[in-house]
Amino acid sequence: MSRSSVKWTIVKILLTGVTGYIAQRLLPVLIENGHQVVCCVRDESRFHHSFPQHAIQVLEIDFLKSEQMELIPRDIQIAFYLIHSMSTSSGDFMEMEETCAKNFCKGIASTKASQIIYLSGIVNESTLSRHLTSRKQVETILGGGDTPLTTLRAGIIVGSGSASFEIIRDLVEKLPIMIAPRWLETRCQPIAIRNVLEFLYAIMGREDSFHKSYDIGGPDILTYKEMLLRFSAIRGLDRHIWVVPVMTPKISSYWLYFVTSTSYSLARNLVNSMKVEVICQPNQLAEMLGINLIGYDHSIKLAFDKIEQNQVISSWKDAQSSNILKGGLSHYIQVPRQGCFIDERKQKVIDRDLTLRKIWAIGGKTGWYYGDWLWEIRGFMDQLLGGVGMRRGRKSASDVVAGDALDFWRVLVANKEEKRLLLYAEMKLPGEAWLEFRLDEQDILIQTATFRPLGVLGRLYWYSVLPFHGFIFNGMLKALSAKP
Repeated sequence: MSRSSVKWTIVKILLTGVTGYIAQRLLPVLIENGHQVVCCVRDESRFHHSFPQHAIQVLEIDFLKSEQMELIPRDIQIAFYLIHSMSTSSGDFMEMEETCAKNFCKGIASTKASQIIYLSGIVNESTLSRHLTSRKQVETILGGGDTPLTTLRAGIIVGSGSASFEIIRDLVEKLPIMIAPRWLETRCQPIAIRNVLEFLYAIMGREDSFHKSYDIGGPDILTYKEMLLRFSAIRGLDRHIWVVPVMTPKISSYWLYFVTSTSYSLARNLVNSMKVEVICQPNQLAEMLGINLIGYDHSIKLAFDKIEQNQVISSWKDAQSSNILKGGLSHYIQVPRQGCFIDERKQKVIDRDLTLRKIWAIGGKTGWYYGDWLWEIRGFMDQLLGGVGMRRGRKSASDVVAGDALDFWRVLVANKEEKRLLLYAEMKLPGEAWLEFRLDEQDILIQTATFRPLGVLGRLYWYSVLPFHGFIFNGMLKALSAKP
């Protein structure tokens, strides 16, 4: 990372939104530079790390609950506010962001914090989307307290696993020809994730940045159409785009939702934001902090380097965007049996290590080892009902941890020592569903599908899919336990 002229001693840092895309990238930067980090998470079971205990403290805090602000340590010196709720499908995200910001200010007021650093969105037009209006509102709330605020405002962030990168990738790789809405002619100033992290780190403790906001962006100003075409050129793909003026925001949102891996709620908010130009107001912050800005083309290449090396640290797809698991992963780990339909199958394993590798690689591009086309149909049906579908894939090709999104499942347990993988369904269902893979001491693979129905509709659903279970689950079990 680039270093500013500030001579750092070890400081204690409060990091919020730790399971989110940006904070997961920033955390190792802070620790590698010797700082102590207090990580605030809403659900501790979703947070995994391998950092030394002296460098990190994990607190389970829900910033929607004001009474929990007392848990924030008093000796905090710098606080990063990286909480965003735009992708949520439950409640009003503007109201949620306002509540979180007010509670955060309440908690920070009783600490020794000398600076709050907030990553916001560029807001340089009078007519803003709800997303950008909410960001500006949060900035006002954070800046209204006694602790000095430094705001960095970014537009499109380009990096492996970022929402912008993955949506552009989906569009380019899936559509040789695009009939696109006119917001593709809107200009923006994308910035590489590496530069964002450099700005966040280098601005710490800079008293000349207190009570100020800065737009941060890369060296290129491009339309969304130009971004798509340059992306396709880098990937060696021939793509053609025609922009039409007749697509309403609602149609545009559905277009993004069905073509890319985004949820409809996020697609709707993104479309509203993409109608607004997000170009940086000139400033000298990059020069002041000694940061070399990365161009759009190079940032795409860097992102694919990470993907090809299977080193994607965080992905926006892993964000909990629904209300399904609002109680936390730990509330669903104990799979119920009473009042449930259970499909349990067992098979002797020929090669234990091979089977475990297959289990840990299941889903995404690997597929489900049997009847993938049926899984795709089920995913498409879920998408038609407004669910997540099968589009999310998985972050890593060979490894999963609790909290990861895996197609239309959420990983609850991924314990290699116990040889157990437990998934919870995030698709639209008249009930709740679990899928578990467990290898016992006798090398018997136990595959269990559990469904807790909700009323008569739930029971009808179970019996309607039961005929397919015989060959889908049986075929999957045999493929997992057999040698190639």
